Amino acid sequence: MGKRVAVVLAGCGVFDGSEIHEASAALVHLSRGGAEVKIFAPNIEQRDVVNHLKGCPAEEKRNVLVESARLARGNIQDLAELKASEFDAVIFPGGFGVAKNLCSWAVDGKNCTVNEHVNSTLQAFHSAKKPIGLCCISPVLAAKVFPGCEVTVGQDKNVDGRFPDAETASAIAELGCKHICKNVNESHVDKANKIVTTCAFMCKAPLHEIFDGIGTMVQEVLKLA
Repeated sequence: MGKRVAVVLAGCGVFDGSEIHEASAALVHLSRGGAEVKIFAPNIEQRDVVNHLKGCPAEEKRNVLVESARLARGNIQDLAELKASEFDAVIFPGGFGVAKNLCSWAVDGKNCTVNEHVNSTLQAFHSAKKPIGLCCISPVLAAKVFPGCEVTVGQDKNVDGRFPDAETASAIAELGCKHICKNVNESHVDKANKIVTTCAFMCKAPLHEIFDGIGTMVQEVLKLA
């Protein structure tokens, strides 16, 4: 029987929700791994809405659960209904929605707060010693909730201009966590905490390399499950 995996989304679209390619890659690799997947998102208003064509704020309001339903093809549940006891693992794709809607990292950095249902979900899986997979910016959730854990967001220096958000690694270290430098096609496994991370679009890389990196994260999560 396949592993039961919850996937938590943060909206739809890189600048104000979940990064679509990352979410899709995670779902494809989970499908290939024979996992039984259910998708969740918090039923809250987005911090902001971005016109992805013009790259500027839009004067409208959107709901994270409603927008995430686009990626889930309508088959989605309120994150408040997620029970860790019903799953073997949980995975969080990245995108600015993680830093805006699932927590306040986009505004407050290491001093951010984490959404109560996101926090309780992470705590529940961690307490049950069930694996947590995170990619792109979402490893900051683990860094904030689990001081002392190990994560990667890629490199801690802007190597060849490919890691423009390398300072995130320093902020993670300031939270008392250990940042592990990894390439885009790799993931890091914190065996003690069962946290698996990969940098995805924190690196400027071809889409297939990001897809492959997320694949290694999913594979490691399923191994730990």
